[in-house]
Amino acid sequence: MNLFVAFVYANDKRKAVNKDWRTPESSLITCALFGPFGAIAAMHIMHHKTHKPKFYLVYLFAVIHIVLIAKLAGLF
Repeated sequence: MNLFVAFVYANDKRKAVNKDWRTPESSLITCALFGPFGAIAAMHIMHHKTHKPKFYLVYLFAVIHIVLIAKLAGLF
């Protein structure tokens, strides 16, 4: 899922550079909910959406995923 989300973010960046039809920000945020690590990687590698305040949610999603993984692994 994270690879798919990274592809979605990279594709949106390509479209931005080419001044083509873009993926809605709400769709990017929704994708990040399911694959936050791919979204973070693509955001930093592509320098895409890193300064938009609403995309700070992606980091919150990553923390939630880490907590859930730790909980499922029985770490706490």
